[in-house]
Amino acid sequence: MTTPPLAVQVRSTVLGAGLLGRLLAHELVSLGHHVDIYDKGGPEGTESAARAAAAMLAPLAESVITEPSVVRMGHYGLTRWPQIIQTLNQPVFFQQNGTLILWHRQDAHEAKRFSSALHRNHALMRYLGAPEELTSAGLQALEPGLQGNFQQGIYLPGEGQLDNRQLLAALHSTLVQRGVNFHWNTPKSLEDFGTLDSLGSSDSDNWLFDCRGLGAKPSWTGIRGVRGEVIRLYAPEVTLSRPMRLIHPRYPLYIAPKEDHVFVIGATEIESEDLSNASVRSTLELLSAAYTVHSGFAEARILEISTQARPTLQDNLPAIQQLGPKTLQINGLYRHGFLISPAVVDAALDFVRTASHDKADAFGVSFTKP
Repeated sequence: MTTPPLAVQVRSTVLGAGLLGRLLAHELVSLGHHVDIYDKGGPEGTESAARAAAAMLAPLAESVITEPSVVRMGHYGLTRWPQIIQTLNQPVFFQQNGTLILWHRQDAHEAKRFSSALHRNHALMRYLGAPEELTSAGLQALEPGLQGNFQQGIYLPGEGQLDNRQLLAALHSTLVQRGVNFHWNTPKSLEDFGTLDSLGSSDSDNWLFDCRGLGAKPSWTGIRGVRGEVIRLYAPEVTLSRPMRLIHPRYPLYIAPKEDHVFVIGATEIESEDLSNASVRSTLELLSAAYTVHSGFAEARILEISTQARPTLQDNLPAIQQLGPKTLQINGLYRHGFLISPAVVDAALDFVRTASHDKADAFGVSFTKP
């Protein structure tokens, strides 16, 4: 999606250089804005929830545990991400090989409930690929690397994933190349740019965007962190070609294969902003579950065990708040950051271009005005 640049250059300031901040800056530059980004951390994004994510793009799989608006935004994101990646100056791994849902015999009852929900949701959202029930033979044909460990599965065609860290790096490199000024290790608040009454006054061409996630807590009531724990493995003996979700007694565990035999494993959700090291219990559960999917994970090397807190609003849905004529706060990506961020950013850009929140309404993104 391309938009002709503005005749008069507009200056925009973005607070927060996580996924949302970088993606928004990328699109603002395409509009002809001159952009400054402030972030409390460095370019690697180690303090961003996006760095610890699996970056799966699975709207139908998520439909079982989220709202229809997230599914609509996720379907939109599957179209937008290839367009965005094509504009970057570095390659980003992206695939659309579908998602595979698996379960062990003892979890067959939960799998039946999950399958019913998938079919029911697909009936309401026909734009999504229909779920396909697979037997052991079907699984073997689709994913030989499973070694015959499962007797049944569900294939969700058309779903995808990308490499989150490659994307963050490519966005940073492209933005630098296009003249964006990054101010690393420079935390800023809205108050650093004036009072709420003066922020982004209507007679100014300058815009201010707050994309700080949990960093916006002092000025946005209701933001909370949901802790997630993720393990990255190097497993040269494992050959899996698409993301997999293992129905688990406590949470739907996922295994996302990246390039060069790197796998991202995770799914824990804990109502906490504690960023201390991962617990033994979570680590054992994640690694044990991965081993039951493929025995080759026993010889894998642990590259990293990371924890992060996802910025989440009270209803677990994203929202945009207008604080002044040209000041927006954008937040609440929760566990769906890579899935929905293109839609959320495009909804914000629609307001920048037209002063309308029609696109936000169409996506189901809450848009509140002063």
